[in-house]
Amino acid sequence: MLAMQKSYMAKREETRPQWYVVDADAQIVGRLASKLAVILMGKHKPTYTPHVDCGDHVVVINAEKVRFTGNKLKQQTYYKHTGYAGGLKEVTADKVLAGRFPERVLEKAVERMIPRGPLGRDQMRALHVYAGTEHPHGGTQPEALDVASMNRKNKVGA
Repeated sequence: MLAMQKSYMAKREETRPQWYVVDADAQIVGRLASKLAVILMGKHKPTYTPHVDCGDHVVVINAEKVRFTGNKLKQQTYYKHTGYAGGLKEVTADKVLAGRFPERVLEKAVERMIPRGPLGRDQMRALHVYAGTEHPHGGTQPEALDVASMNRKNKVGA
């Protein structure tokens, strides 16, 4: 009788998260968000385990310079509720990008691609998005990750 092979299941103590820095300048929101979600969940690693946070930390800079294709800049709508009756508020993507917190467009896109629940919240804590080029994570020596070169469609006009 042959011995059965065991599936490898990573444990939290065995995982060592890496740090990546991604420049979002002229990147398409959805394509960038899907790559970031894969890295945050750890699906790019051979040791991926669905119930363990084995993802990496991602620092995104220039989040205010992301792009939408087609008419999504005017048509993409974000909703929030004030908590009062009839308090549903909506805002379009162009207003959010021009507003006070333009990085929320990318945060929301990634958040919707991450599983819901405690594990997804832990994975979202590893995403650090900044509107400008400066970030306070230089001490971790993040490795530059060129998402634009992963697919020719990643850059607008490419």
